Amino acid sequence: MKVLVVEDEHKIANSIKKGLEQELFTVDVAYNGNDGFDLAATEDYDVIVLDLMLPDMDGLEICRKLRQEENVHTPILILTAKGQLSDKVEGLTAGADDYLVKPFAFIELLARIKALSRR
Repeated sequence: MKVLVVEDEHKIANSIKKGLEQELFTVDVAYNGNDGFDLAATEDYDVIVLDLMLPDMDGLEICRKLRQEENVHTPILILTAKGQLSDKVEGLTAGADDYLVKPFAFIELLARIKALSRR
């Protein structure tokens, strides 16, 4: 399975990458919104893990542009510190398929990624 992680916190991004690679996933990481959007729009991924608060282009804008302008149907899991109900509704309305709030347990993230990839 090929996963794109778009996360500006290097420690979190690298930890997710390492954990997923131990599960035999192929993982690309982007540390800002522009790079994340470019990869998501041009490469084929099974799942995209997307932070909301990113430099250059925020995650909601990435999600909307992928869905509306690029016609990308890859499942998107938003992974963010923004945990209010309104944040979750906004993320899902923008086109995300799932929403997980930080801090999170890696085993839950892994389960959600696997569930999204089955769809």
